[in-house]
Amino acid sequence: MYAVIDIGSNTIRLVIYKIENGSYTVLLNKKEMAALASYVNDNMMSAAGIDKACHILLIFKKIAGDLNIEEIHAFATAALRNISNSEYAVKEIEDRTGLKINVISGKTEATLDFIGAARTVSLTSGLLIDIGGASTELVAYEEMKIKQAISLPIGSLSAYRKYVMHFFPNKDEQKKIRGKVLQLLDKQEAQSFAPDYPDICGVGGTIRSTKDVYNSLFGLSLQNRNMRAEYINGIIKPFLSKKSKTHIDRRTLDTLLDIVPDRIRTILPGMIILETLITRFNAKSILISRAGVREGYLTKMILKEFDDIEV
Repeated sequence: MYAVIDIGSNTIRLVIYKIENGSYTVLLNKKEMAALASYVNDNMMSAAGIDKACHILLIFKKIAGDLNIEEIHAFATAALRNISNSEYAVKEIEDRTGLKINVISGKTEATLDFIGAARTVSLTSGLLIDIGGASTELVAYEEMKIKQAISLPIGSLSAYRKYVMHFFPNKDEQKKIRGKVLQLLDKQEAQSFAPDYPDICGVGGTIRSTKDVYNSLFGLSLQNRNMRAEYINGIIKPFLSKKSKTHIDRRTLDTLLDIVPDRIRTILPGMIILETLITRFNAKSILISRAGVREGYLTKMILKEFDDIEV
């Protein structure tokens, strides 16, 4: 058995996997909403943010220890990658928890997203999108091969903190989020990205939560993992203010609290990032994968599979 801890900008998650006959089974999946990106000021992780990370990691370490799991693999993404005091914060967390933290690059995160998703869905040709708390990963692929993998330094929580003044983004704030996504994309995009990607593979908590809202609003089964791209803008609109720039009605708020209570602040900024990308690439459909960066980390970094893909 292996314990994998994913230190993200919005959540910290412990997943315990059992490996048998070349496949894995999830024995435990525990998530804590750490919101580490909200502890970043002037591009530095605060002492309170380090305390928060240590508190959660020590709990997760005890759970793994109680289950007699000796191999604990912890990795961090944009939460600790995109800060100026990354080296200090990582060392402090390692010293206080006794865990070794592997801070992976944005390109590595995108590549591991692809490897993880490839275990659960058929990735023939298209674009993979993972919207995290402080970064968004994009992978262009053809015939199960990566053409390009990039990471944009914007996510659902960082967009909320930087652009949203009140609880939900008004029209001007939505425009700023969309504009920033396109600016970052134009800055990093290379020739490997095609102008159109009809088929999108979505991974990560933001897109899974968007799927939950989508299924609820359209009365679909909870097990449905397909979304029509043209409807994403339509599911954002009901949650925007009709009376003022900062207010939505009680019934609308209750809908979000019922479906995605732990992402009440970040779900709309995340949806806006997603809608911007699917519009930019003229997407038609989105297939949501149950697996992503953690499964990719397990497969590539721990089990040493997918030798033909560099990270």
